[in-house]
Amino acid sequence: MMNFFFTYQSLFDHILVNALLAMSQYVVLRAGVFSLGSAGFAALGAYCTAILITAAGWPPAAAIAAGTALGTAASALLALPLARLRGVFQAVATLAFVQIVLSATQNWESLTHGALGINGIPHVANTPTLLAVVALVVVLLVSMGRFSLGRALDVIREDETVAVSLGISVPHYQRFAFILSGALAGLSGGLHATSSYAITPSDYGFGLLVAALAMVVLGGRTTVWGALVGAVVLVSLPELFRVFADYRNVVQGILLMVVIVYLPRGVADTLIATMRDRRLRRAAARAPVQSAAPPDPGPAPHPGLAPTRAGVRP
Repeated sequence: MMNFFFTYQSLFDHILVNALLAMSQYVVLRAGVFSLGSAGFAALGAYCTAILITAAGWPPAAAIAAGTALGTAASALLALPLARLRGVFQAVATLAFVQIVLSATQNWESLTHGALGINGIPHVANTPTLLAVVALVVVLLVSMGRFSLGRALDVIREDETVAVSLGISVPHYQRFAFILSGALAGLSGGLHATSSYAITPSDYGFGLLVAALAMVVLGGRTTVWGALVGAVVLVSLPELFRVFADYRNVVQGILLMVVIVYLPRGVADTLIATMRDRRLRRAAARAPVQSAAPPDPGPAPHPGLAPTRAGVRP
């Protein structure tokens, strides 16, 4: 067992980092925001963390916190104009933001070293650390879903008109979800930088953007477990199909098409809904069937008295 763990330890770390990125994408989709900016926030968090560690000599924990804060601040600024947009316009705006971040990391060579990236980053985000962070984020998101905040986000995702009629401030909740998404993506980038020794602009390009969205679509976008399942499947898939290295993207595309057609809720969400329906059917089958009670005949007559006519005493 230990040999298996050490052999695939880097794969486990990669799954955990991508799980954070998938949860960042899950948060905005749950609020009905079609954002593609998670890759850009992850790039900001990663480069901020790497620069502070290698150039400024910051402690890794403080650098990761700063990268998370930068992702949060950037998402808070972007949330202001994004609140005025809807649908595909939100996707285009966040895609433009990702392109701006990538251009900065490629061309600001004095700070980011351009296309060569930043090397020599100390490996401090080990597997237990990543596992603890992912578990903490999962607990946070699950707890959030059990309160009015999570229910408001669910209503907004299903129908904004109904949410407004219920007195829910749609822009307020969507801004909150977008800022939380930026924080999680910045944290994911900081942990990726401190677990991979080196980062380059290509690590946060169009491929990562598509992967973050595909993880949520594959796993399911109504529960946090969907993001986790999607990260496990899509990150492990290249390792499972290593023999077909030239066709990995083809296999991933086919898998996504099959899931979208036959499991539109996603793998995890469909499984959770099926189990919930099964429990409800079993509970209904075990419940006793209550038959209608017979009418009350009234008090029985005294055995020593004969029946009498109405209104006549014996």
